[in-house]
Amino acid sequence: MAIWDIKERYNIVRSSHRGSRACVAGGYAHPAYTNKIESFEMNTTGRSADFGDMRSIRTVFAGTGSSSTTRGIFTGYEVPGGNSTDIDFITMASTGNALDYGDLTVARGYAGSTGNNIKGITFGGNASGVRNEIDFGTIATAGNYADFGNLSVSRDQTTGTSSPTRSLFFGGTDGASPSSNQLNVIDFVTISTTGNATDFGDLTAASSYRGTASSGTRGFSCAGGLSGDGDDTMEVVTFASAGNATDFGDLVDGTRQSASSDNSRFGFIFGGHPGMDTVQRWNLFNLGNGTDFGDMSNSNTSGSAGVSVSHGGISDDDLLQRPSVTYMPGSGRMLHAAGQAPADTQSIGIFHIPTLGNESDFGDLLAAIESPAGNSSHTRALYTGGDNPNTDVIASIEMQSRGNAADFGNLTVARRSSGGASNSTRGLTAAGYGGSKTNIIDYVTIATTGNATDFGDCTQTNNGMCGFSSPTRAVFGGGEAPADDATNVIMYVTIASTGDATDFGDLLAASSNMHASGCSSDIRGIFCGGLVPSNSNVIQYSTIASTGNATDFGDLTQARYGVGAGSNNTRAVMSGGDTGSKVNTTDYVTIASTGNAADFGDQLLSARQRTPATDSHGGLQG
Repeated sequence: MAIWDIKERYNIVRSSHRGSRACVAGGYAHPAYTNKIESFEMNTTGRSADFGDMRSIRTVFAGTGSSSTTRGIFTGYEVPGGNSTDIDFITMASTGNALDYGDLTVARGYAGSTGNNIKGITFGGNASGVRNEIDFGTIATAGNYADFGNLSVSRDQTTGTSSPTRSLFFGGTDGASPSSNQLNVIDFVTISTTGNATDFGDLTAASSYRGTASSGTRGFSCAGGLSGDGDDTMEVVTFASAGNATDFGDLVDGTRQSASSDNSRFGFIFGGHPGMDTVQRWNLFNLGNGTDFGDMSNSNTSGSAGVSVSHGGISDDDLLQRPSVTYMPGSGRMLHAAGQAPADTQSIGIFHIPTLGNESDFGDLLAAIESPAGNSSHTRALYTGGDNPNTDVIASIEMQSRGNAADFGNLTVARRSSGGASNSTRGLTAAGYGGSKTNIIDYVTIATTGNATDFGDCTQTNNGMCGFSSPTRAVFGGGEAPADDATNVIMYVTIASTGDATDFGDLLAASSNMHASGCSSDIRGIFCGGLVPSNSNVIQYSTIASTGNATDFGDLTQARYGVGAGSNNTRAVMSGGDTGSKVNTTDYVTIASTGNAADFGDQLLSARQRTPATDSHGGLQG
């Protein structure tokens, strides 16, 4: 094992994460056009900073520009006295002035731009009438854009966003004289091909000059309007299935002609008309309203375009730096995510179970939460639900290399503090709290993204129980029963089937706040800590293949609740919790024997209710 321990340590040094830089270019900085480019760190609130200048003063009116992980592209300009074919580009990792990329097929302003990590796409616009052209270029290679196809409806003042495979185009105006009519059309193209756009659905209302963003699976269209203060609406569609947009929430302030961007987890609106310097942000995965995030340094700018190094059109495979050594699935990774430290966190850490040592950083969840349930196969970890507020989001993480979580799907019911268990095929989320306690058990197929399906019901409504598994059986125990009393109930289900849980036996004592404090080999499951009713140091175990009451195993190094426990088939690692204050203590035991826990190392945060998921737990054996 020693050689793999060395590689694991080396991989930690070579960790890679989604970038956080967005750039906003051009626009109308009242009372004049501007050539300024500003940079903004999306992971840090505050003001933006000067990046450099575009090649000339211009209004872009593109909402979101085209960008890869390394390069940002700005097209479709209105310049004083007319329109331009000019295409500018910047190198995202540096600062400095924009350079010449090439030309569009037609000079036009008010065009929209979008794309994925390979292609930049510009569409629509106005030059002696509204346009239906769609142009494209390869972002990494400078040169003139080429014809891609046509929009389903000619229009200008339109904007768009992308997944890694599709580009969507939202609204716009028809250029009618004497005053334009706004449109509610949404159409799309498949980025890897060329051809005309196809009807996708409709916006909730006709609009133009919209801001856009993408999570990679869902596209967002925000604010907009032809006059006045604009509106504050946020709408959402799902890329993979055509259909009409639905309401998502509201921005803090109405705006139009604003730049926009995203980092596939949060959407951003930069400034806008009338004379705004506010940066607004919203979470792409939780229905709700936007928040004030900071200010632009180039205030009162409208008609700008935004680009970022990690937008929803860029896949995880494009973003992640692959290690120079090969990770072996099942070699002992324990991901440790979410928690209260003291506020909710989106941090994901990593332990290497065969090797004593401290936790290191892995990446981030989609949002700051506590108390999700954890499922995992040899290659993928899932975090289901959580609190901030109660959510139905399922986030997925690829075990093989560091990076941030991606959207997987949704639970049948939003909730937190559920029990999680899995084998190599299925992940189960049992019970939890979503405004009231529930007894629902959901399941997903871990290898396939999508929403959860009803599995059956627990033997009682429950909040805060823990779970573990063998390859055939999932076991859940402890937590709070219907009357808010701690419970000693243990129940089980057969993972490959569906149906209601069956009584397994009892814990040594009724214990609550055991969420995520269970783990197992393929033979024996471990329960640790909890409130009984005060902080407990008790470790107990059950033999998974048989039913019966739990047996005393030994003691933790500290009495605490809110412990996160994960394992391979040999060793259980029990991390964090609350002793009266949050701790970073990490203990371990050898599952096949009994005895007291010993010190393993420290977790990254002093936190409770962090949730583990491992690549080699008892449900993955055989």
